[in-house]
Amino acid sequence: GKVSVLNDINLTIRDGEFVTIVGSSGCGKSTLLNLIAGLDKPTSGQIFANGKRVEGPGSDRVVVFQEGALFPWLTVRENVEFPLLLGGGRVGPAERAWIDRLIEEVGLSDRRDHKPGELSGGQRQRVAIARALVTKPKIVLADEPTANLDSKTGESIIRLMRLINRELGTTFVFSTHDAKIVAVADHVIRLEDGKVAEDRLAAPTEASR
Repeated sequence: GKVSVLNDINLTIRDGEFVTIVGSSGCGKSTLLNLIAGLDKPTSGQIFANGKRVEGPGSDRVVVFQEGALFPWLTVRENVEFPLLLGGGRVGPAERAWIDRLIEEVGLSDRRDHKPGELSGGQRQRVAIARALVTKPKIVLADEPTANLDSKTGESIIRLMRLINRELGTTFVFSTHDAKIVAVADHVIRLEDGKVAEDRLAAPTEASR
């Protein structure tokens, strides 16, 4: 039978915001991210991103999945580099420097030549985050990005994403249970039973300044 996951959702996320979607397990957080990403289609209503109706996945929107979804036959560096090569793209000195910076920022400089099978779950998640940022997308959608990370690494990843948010104006939308992400968010959306129970702009904290 049919299962209704989200009902009567009406949201506006502004360009350049750092957004968290919170709520108990099963409330619809991941489904909402998949809809924004174009991975799922709504049974009714419309979704717009960057002024265009979302009809499917787009290069302006990148998703970070909980399981990482890395290519097992590629090294850390090759996994991060891969999106730049799609469609015949080329990697020059500036791109290589950006790749190296991201790998360093996620704490994997000493693992750049390792393959995913040689990494821990948390390390693979960090590779997935670096890969999501490498094309400098307009929107990053992250499903529990710090769930498999220890607290110190999780904090460094949050700082990196906040830095990219400020430097490039990238919009970040997280589904999360991590209070540290919520604490630095510009915008908090709380789902309950498939509906928006709270939609508020957050007051800036010392951590987010």
